[in-house]
Amino acid sequence: MATDELVKTTGIANHGAGRLPSVDVDSFNIEMKDEEGFLGDRASKGAFREILDHWRKPLRKTGEDPFGKEPSENISKKTLDAMLVGDDTEASAVVHSTIEDFAQELAYVTRRFLKSKAWARTERIVVGGGFRDSRLGELAIARAEIILKSEGFKIDMRPIRHHPDEAGLLGALHLAPSWIFEGYDGILAVDIGGTNIRCGVVETSWKKAKDLAKASVWKSELWRHADDEPKREGAVKRLTKMLKGLIADAESDGLKLAPFIGIACPGVIDEDGSIEKGAQNLPGNWESSKFNLPASLIEAIPQIGEHDTAILMHNDGVVQGLSEVPFMQDVERWGVLTIGTGLGNARFTNRRKDGGNGKDRDSTENGKKKGKESNKNGKE
Repeated sequence: MATDELVKTTGIANHGAGRLPSVDVDSFNIEMKDEEGFLGDRASKGAFREILDHWRKPLRKTGEDPFGKEPSENISKKTLDAMLVGDDTEASAVVHSTIEDFAQELAYVTRRFLKSKAWARTERIVVGGGFRDSRLGELAIARAEIILKSEGFKIDMRPIRHHPDEAGLLGALHLAPSWIFEGYDGILAVDIGGTNIRCGVVETSWKKAKDLAKASVWKSELWRHADDEPKREGAVKRLTKMLKGLIADAESDGLKLAPFIGIACPGVIDEDGSIEKGAQNLPGNWESSKFNLPASLIEAIPQIGEHDTAILMHNDGVVQGLSEVPFMQDVERWGVLTIGTGLGNARFTNRRKDGGNGKDRDSTENGKKKGKESNKNGKE
């Protein structure tokens, strides 16, 4: 795309930028490897289920498996949480053993990140993704932190503050420039995943808290696209319909929407809005050079209210992490790990201590080059 075309699709800064209003994105979507393969696979949702299965095997042989014949991948987090504190001590022991082994894996992976150049001097890590939304997830995170501290790492690990379903929407606020908070009530946000696409209206509550700590999801809509198996064009059409519905709902309720859409999407996002790699779980080929989601949405929704639509898209791990910006002002360097199908990751350096609504929020400097260099440096 030519430069003038870039301006039309972003209107603010380049997609996947390394320099955002409140933080520098030092690295994201790093793919580290060891002798067993990609590191992220050792601390993923699937890895937890494999460990659970490992501890069930001895009990299966004696016919005493407390979970019966139910496949490990089908046992809900709610069921596992209940067994942690239930009367069945053997079932509880299986879950505790699984948590301990998974925490060891999470600590191993986190240790490798902390030793990489891109994550040097990280002070705090927030852990998001669906796994965090459970007691067993919280215990695994806390245990991993204890393991690392026992090894001399000065690191604070904590579950992401907001529900993972909302964090990916709330983080989109921190892609946006300051004029949005001064003149409007909220923005449109999109969180795209390999199973679901979630859209929402995020209310800034900027008058209550200039650092956006009081922001909330006013309304959201979820589409489980994995059940429908649509083609790429069908997915974009459905996404457009969801966004138009939210625009209409906000208008009828008197909520003034900014002409801005923040998008969280898996993969390495190039500055023109194309996806370099990492979108293999999305419906259809999203990595094609002929496909550009922001451009497609601009064409479908050219205006919001009386103004031209501006769109900014970034990696989904980055955006989920950005939801923590207001609560990370007591540290300088921090990161996010998102436990899901894989392990999303991003490292940030705060640009200011005030939460991010100062004069330089509107900076349009493109940090993509820096982001790519950090990515390269972080690979081991």
